[in-house]
Amino acid sequence: MKRIAFAFFCVSIFITSGLWAQEQQGVSFGIRILAGGRYDNVRMCAGSPAGVPGGPIGEVYFDIRVPVSERGALVINVPLFRPIVFAAAFDILQLEPTVMYEHTFGDGTGTQPVVGGGLGIILHHGPDYHSSQEDRGESFFSVGPLLNGFAGLKFGETNVTAGVKGFFSPLFTADRSTGVVAGGGLELQYNFE
Repeated sequence: MKRIAFAFFCVSIFITSGLWAQEQQGVSFGIRILAGGRYDNVRMCAGSPAGVPGGPIGEVYFDIRVPVSERGALVINVPLFRPIVFAAAFDILQLEPTVMYEHTFGDGTGTQPVVGGGLGIILHHGPDYHSSQEDRGESFFSVGPLLNGFAGLKFGETNVTAGVKGFFSPLFTADRSTGVVAGGGLELQYNFE
């Protein structure tokens, strides 16, 4: 229950900061959907059998986009899907907020390339990847910096961008060796302007 409350608290803080940011000039909001896979030799994956380091990944983000130039923006990605579903269904905390810089090339018409990179943090409390839902190991806390990159296309003057995302993180725990999370996937973004 504490993990669920913590996840809701963190998401609430990010959304509250987004509502404040909306009052600032040019700030907009959006939704980002990620589907892919990852290697993870630390955390239990709800979509993989026990002993498999990694598996499928899916996430829905709430985006807060703050323009910093005519073609560039800082984007705060607030994860919604895994913090809520994993806390409620699996008693696992997985929270991975990030701040990215995204740059759009072109003159604003037609299909435009978009590239970006960012830094975030992984917060985890749950069992390791040797665990299953039926045979859970002891839960532990791990944390690590999250590096990510994005390359895609913004379609015309729409608010839709599609592309690929890659990410990497060393995960640190108190009583275990340092682990690695690395993966990627396809990402679809929609910005409410």
